[in-house]
Amino acid sequence: KKKTRSREALHSGSPPFSDADCSVYNTSEGIFGSLGGAAARSTTFPSGEIWIYSPDAGQRPAGPTPSQSRFQVDLVAEAAGATEDKSPNSDATPATPQDADPGTGGEEAKGRFRVVNFADPSGSGSAASPEAAPAEGLQNGDTVMSETSLHSSTGGQHHYHYDTHTNTYYLRTFGHNTIDAVPNIDFYRQTAAPLGEKLIRPTLSELHDELDKEPFEDGFANGDELTPAEEAAAKEAAESKGVVKFGWIKGVLVRCMLNIWGVMLFIRMSWIVGQAGIVLSCVIVAMATVVTTITGLSTSAIATNGFVRGGGAYYLISRSLGPEFGGSIGLIFAFANAVAVAMYVVGFAETVVELLGVDAIMTDQINDIRIVGTITVIVLLGISVAGMEWEAKAQIFLLVVLITAIVNFFIGTFIPSKSKESVGFFGYDGAIMWENMGPDFRGESFFSVFAIFFPAATGILAGANISGDLADPQLAIPRGTLLAILITGIVYLGVAISTGSCIVRDATGNVNDTLSAQFMNCTDAACKFGYDFSACKSEKGSCKYGLHNDFQVMSLVSGFGPIISAGIFSATLSSALASLVSAPKVFQALCKDNIYPGLGMFAKGYGKNNEPLRGYILTFGIALAFILIAELNTIAPIISNFFLASYALINFSVFHASLANSPGWRPSFIYYNMWVSLAGAILCCVVMFVINWWAALLTNVIVLGLYIYVSYKKPDVNWGSSTQALTYHQALTHTLHLSGVEDHIKNFRPQCLVMTGYPNSRPALLDLVHSFTKNVGLMICGHVRAGYRRPNFKDLATDQSRYQRWLLKNETKAFYTPVFSEDMRQGTQYLLQAAGLGRLKPNTLVLGFKNDWRDGDMMNVETYISMIHDAFDFQFGAVILRLKEGLDVCTFILPIYLNVFFSGGVVCVWCAVVHVYVHFADKRSPTVPLNVSDQRLLEASQQFQRKQGKGTVDVWWLFDDGGLTLLIPYLLTNKKRWKDCKIRVFIGGKINRIDHDRRAMATLLSKFRIDFSDITVLGDINTKPKKEHMVAFEEMIEPYRLKEDDMEQEAAERLKNSEPWRITDNELELYRAKTNRQIRLNELLKEHSSTANLIVMSLPLARKGAVSSALYMAWLEALSKDLPPILLVRGNHQSVLTFYS
Repeated sequence: KKKTRSREALHSGSPPFSDADCSVYNTSEGIFGSLGGAAARSTTFPSGEIWIYSPDAGQRPAGPTPSQSRFQVDLVAEAAGATEDKSPNSDATPATPQDADPGTGGEEAKGRFRVVNFADPSGSGSAASPEAAPAEGLQNGDTVMSETSLHSSTGGQHHYHYDTHTNTYYLRTFGHNTIDAVPNIDFYRQTAAPLGEKLIRPTLSELHDELDKEPFEDGFANGDELTPAEEAAAKEAAESKGVVKFGWIKGVLVRCMLNIWGVMLFIRMSWIVGQAGIVLSCVIVAMATVVTTITGLSTSAIATNGFVRGGGAYYLISRSLGPEFGGSIGLIFAFANAVAVAMYVVGFAETVVELLGVDAIMTDQINDIRIVGTITVIVLLGISVAGMEWEAKAQIFLLVVLITAIVNFFIGTFIPSKSKESVGFFGYDGAIMWENMGPDFRGESFFSVFAIFFPAATGILAGANISGDLADPQLAIPRGTLLAILITGIVYLGVAISTGSCIVRDATGNVNDTLSAQFMNCTDAACKFGYDFSACKSEKGSCKYGLHNDFQVMSLVSGFGPIISAGIFSATLSSALASLVSAPKVFQALCKDNIYPGLGMFAKGYGKNNEPLRGYILTFGIALAFILIAELNTIAPIISNFFLASYALINFSVFHASLANSPGWRPSFIYYNMWVSLAGAILCCVVMFVINWWAALLTNVIVLGLYIYVSYKKPDVNWGSSTQALTYHQALTHTLHLSGVEDHIKNFRPQCLVMTGYPNSRPALLDLVHSFTKNVGLMICGHVRAGYRRPNFKDLATDQSRYQRWLLKNETKAFYTPVFSEDMRQGTQYLLQAAGLGRLKPNTLVLGFKNDWRDGDMMNVETYISMIHDAFDFQFGAVILRLKEGLDVCTFILPIYLNVFFSGGVVCVWCAVVHVYVHFADKRSPTVPLNVSDQRLLEASQQFQRKQGKGTVDVWWLFDDGGLTLLIPYLLTNKKRWKDCKIRVFIGGKINRIDHDRRAMATLLSKFRIDFSDITVLGDINTKPKKEHMVAFEEMIEPYRLKEDDMEQEAAERLKNSEPWRITDNELELYRAKTNRQIRLNELLKEHSSTANLIVMSLPLARKGAVSSALYMAWLEALSKDLPPILLVRGNHQSVLTFYS
């Protein structure tokens, strides 16, 4: 292996060796040393040698397959100053690269690896051509991204792999080249949109596995899987160019200010001051601002805890609390915004009709409002459909008008006019301010006035609702929302104080209502200015001016009245426009997640901004319908409550996420507190009832109804919500707490380790055990995967996930736990020791009866019986289920319904299709006719899935094992499927004490509070069994006898050591009575329980080391053959029943 090959030789011509060999190559000597098998290649550098392993490329199928490496290796030349060398001439053989160590020489390595994809991105070619020209700029040492289609992981979505070898940074940093990638933000992206491309780091398998081992299929880490909707969104976003994105001012601040500054500012704020006074008005504004500020802080925390996509409030809530809350709020939030469009447009139309006056009425006032409203909403729809850029320009224009109107009002307050004094405006004066400081409620209360004002403070989510159109939502939403709340709050307070300081509560508008000499005892603030408005108090409703009586006070006070009208138009139209944009955006996000089936058509977007045109049309339709009703006083409180429900859940989301203490909850916005957020959520709920109690109740009912619906439908999404985090936190806390509590008999539960293999391969065993453990005890489906070949632990993890999902889908409350081991017994020992957690550990081993024990290797019987002994050694109870037809349905389903896949000469068998056939066998006929025995097995495997008719569960409680033999049938008959079955108890006794034994057992059962229909005392258990049955038993065990009396002692010992399962003559004679008892019990079972739905019987024990496995197996066979389903049960002889309270 001389390091003699020069860089020029390295890059010249085609490689002088074929892929069929594994060769050691040396240019100077021209030597080939073929090692055979898969191709390997040695390439030398000036300072080191690199080995690359590659299977034969000619044997690979075309296109990317899960087993293929996603790397291929090209050699890249870095000739100093040679810019014309655009393409490397080295071979491009598919390979799994190994680290290259160029040594510690002073010169940087000249030849480097470029790691690109194994397969053509289009899937058309099997491997990259050696002559294929690389992407432009490959020679400059920059990072290269190569695209591939990971069909197995992302359904065809394109991601990018990180080309570590082209980047000389690795050589400079670590001193050698490596495919091990340094930290990069692009590895952590979920989709190709909208911030950058997703790269996929080298998998652990590619870095760690042996060179002769195929890399595993690539996949996403837990929680990174994309829903079809997210994939579609990613694809659309990746394809779109020139997308319009807004900054925090235009996108959030402007929208929130426009939405918060509603028409209430101009036509209701002065009335609120008249009712509540300056102090309480400021309190009302402060209370509303506190609620919105807390909600703004919570929104900021959620928005900065990861990248925010489109969907606004729905997206924030659903990704925090899960689809149940998110789906329910998303629907009513979108609907509330759609109806809010109608509210604002009707407000605008009413103002227009009022300004036009009586002379301009077209039909009548109501129809005029409808006509103006319809025209207005059509114009707004046109602006929205034109695109977000046009809509943003319109919002800027409206904001300018609105600010001008507000400034115009404040300027007007400093310009007192003699002509305005008769209507109550005298300019700033301490007496007026003092008079208006306290409340003067007329037909209202503090909370009713608060309820009228609070909707004016809503609208803080206007910016968040277009989160998908923001350039940086994490920065824009907190900054824009909180600043908008601050500015609008100050303006509201300013308007309240200024109106209360310069306008009196009541004025007649009559310039002649001046003070006369005889009324010098006038105490009102207006008296100071020579006016007497005392007539307003004596004659209710006679005055039309002042804070109490005139909603248009701000127009009178302002410097130029029409600008206030323009401000009212601006406030209503901007709010309507914001709602018209918000509703479709939120609804589109909801539909993309497919929470509600049937709404998918509204998920489609159009144009470069993915505009929800269908959502716009739907929103337009809803708004138009409510505009035509033109009576919105009833619907307005419901809309306010819908918004408040959203605020409450946003606050609760922050509290919930903080309480769950999930490592994933790391908002960069730190100015929040979980308890403040909880207080905000409670405040929102209180305000809902303050505004309108029946609307609050209706809102809660609607949210609850939608929550129940989404919970029932169980949408297939995984967003890593705080609900999941809190569930884990609570489970961990309770498990630890449970571990500190000693077990008590009253709380005993059968916690079963059921050796099912694949859970769907033995349906009867799974269904029966689930019947008595469901909602009562733990059930673990144990699966020992024993074999001679090297274990594939990734397959084990994949199977664990797959079958756990299968159990959940089939509503089986159990856990699937597979293990690798050398044999079945060792694997079972692993499970007996390690399965479970804390107190949630199994205490009962459940096995299926080995029906084929006489057909195979008897060492399997030795293993099977040893598993039962091991269970008792670990102080477990043991349960064995026998059906005469058998349990394992894979034995005949696999050849008929499954393809057998060959991978490298290893047969991979998966019995997952069984559950599909089992559940629908009565509706579909098999494609291949089943023989009679297979048909019976199939029917028997389903018998515990259906309701058991009227019948019996016969309990043969022959030996006291602590009560497990009695507890299991009691738990069974408590279940819906078994409730029509009665328990019959059979016990052993003496002929002369049958009545006494029956009464004693009846007393015991009544103390245990276990219902029974009959007790039978068997006085003839010890009667000798029939001769033909004894002969049949002798014939059954004949092949397994040692017959040591017929051979030499040494030969007998050798045979017994090599075949420990054999039955010795001494053993058979010693246990003759026990053998006869099993045969006799089978006769009694056939006599008394041949029609039972289920037999539960005490499992006979065999002393370990004294009874051979063949004899014990023969006892179980003789005891349980030709019977209905029989459950052989033996507890661990610790009491599991008690009659003490």
